[in-house]
Amino acid sequence: MSRGKKQKPEVVIATLRKIEVLMSQGSSVEDACKQAGISNQSFYRWKREYGSLGVDQAKRLKELEYENNRLKKLVAELALDKEMLKEVAKGNF
Repeated sequence: MSRGKKQKPEVVIATLRKIEVLMSQGSSVEDACKQAGISNQSFYRWKREYGSLGVDQAKRLKELEYENNRLKKLVAELALDKEMLKEVAKGNF
């Protein structure tokens, strides 16, 4: 896998399963990660985030995270609009 590239959840889960199979065959974590083409750090980070999820659950998780970020931005914009309207209303009265 290329450096710095964000992987899709289904690719991450497939890679985790591949590493688990290699480890069950007696490979060490380092060797299994090297064969899969990722770093140990990526493996542990992905395992923490996606370890118990299935592919469909991981896709849904990413969709919800995207939607949550979008909604947070909307709320921030609305709060700014509200503050601007309050300032304008103060000046008119």
